Amino acid sequence: MGTAVGRRFGRSIFWQVVIALIAGALLGWLLPETAATFKPLGDSFIKLIKMVIAPLVFLIVVHGITSNSNLRHVGRLVGKTIIYFEVVTIFALILGLVVSLLTGIGSHTHIQLDEGESALEAATHGAHMNSLVDFLTGLIPNTFIGAFADGDVLQVLILSVLFGVALTLSGEKGRPIVDLIDRLSTVMFRMMGILVRAAPVGVFGSVAYMVGNYGLDSLSHLVGFLALYFATCLIFIVVVLGAISGFCGVSLKKLVVYLRAELGIVFGTTASDVVLPQLMSKLEWLGVGRSTVGLVIPTGYSFNLDGFSIYITMAVVFIAQFTGTALSTVDLVLIIAVAMVTSKGAHGVPGSAIVILAATLSAIPSLPVAALAVILPIDWFVGIARALTNVLGNCVATIAIGKWEGDFDRARAQRVLDGEMPYHVDMKAHE
Repeated sequence: MGTAVGRRFGRSIFWQVVIALIAGALLGWLLPETAATFKPLGDSFIKLIKMVIAPLVFLIVVHGITSNSNLRHVGRLVGKTIIYFEVVTIFALILGLVVSLLTGIGSHTHIQLDEGESALEAATHGAHMNSLVDFLTGLIPNTFIGAFADGDVLQVLILSVLFGVALTLSGEKGRPIVDLIDRLSTVMFRMMGILVRAAPVGVFGSVAYMVGNYGLDSLSHLVGFLALYFATCLIFIVVVLGAISGFCGVSLKKLVVYLRAELGIVFGTTASDVVLPQLMSKLEWLGVGRSTVGLVIPTGYSFNLDGFSIYITMAVVFIAQFTGTALSTVDLVLIIAVAMVTSKGAHGVPGSAIVILAATLSAIPSLPVAALAVILPIDWFVGIARALTNVLGNCVATIAIGKWEGDFDRARAQRVLDGEMPYHVDMKAHE
């Protein structure tokens, strides 16, 4: 029996990731210079996963649309998805604002802004925040292949919807292509099953580099803000996401356990992209319809950033308190309104956290943008809670919209979460 448990433990991606995370942190702490050389391991793993995201999203969305000949359903699904995202985003923004105002965490912090401008420029090198019009026009790829070459998930999503609708309208003539897409998606899921086995190596390299490069001392003067942000994200997950998942008849605790391997990878890499295909597969296996999963998850990666929304308002108020800048009621409303727009372009923008904060701060002339430099030392650590909250928020959103559309098998979800229908990493959902 002990041998069987050992074998199960050895095959568990979750425990392998946990061990890799601890080992990476220890190496970064004890041998920082050596640990910094392991950065390519984390970067290579993320690149491996990203190279299959675009084609896999295309195949899943197209198959989901073609398997549902009712195009009105697809349009209704998109509308409900956007409505849900906007409502939950407002909750996240207001929560971050209220918590930071009530605690006054920035009022007791005193940090020098030495070299603030240069630090800010280094963090946002090559990054910029587009206007809303630029963002919307940027959703249209220059060429069909260009969207896949750039790895822009939203552009691929738009192409997928157009291609899926056209394929559905083609009727029997398009049937061979539908069958081909189904077979290709099977192969891609198998490929993802192979690549995800490298997750512990990627997590080890990423954590070792970050701890070795920045060290734990860099947190000392900002530990209060960091702890408050983690606590606020936890409150949002337990209260808001817990209420939504409970309404759908799904235990949030069991859902977290079910997604523990993916959440462990996100914790170690602070990158939510690397688990997108696995999340889509697992949510299908959980009982959410393929068309719902295929539309909600990729769209949510840019339009439903709960953790990021909380961070924006908390960071803006923190900076205002830190610099002694008084914020009027109009300023607070303006911050929420601007953040509703700027956060939509956060995903995929280099240095996005700092860039979006700069864009939001620019709406309040009295707030110095250079003060963003004080948050740079903890951005990677903040990214842990930010990414985890984003991922969980999108998973709960998929279940909620699936229930709203009558495209969620609650009985199946109960069996999966109770362990009666275990999921395997190389298993194609509903196969």
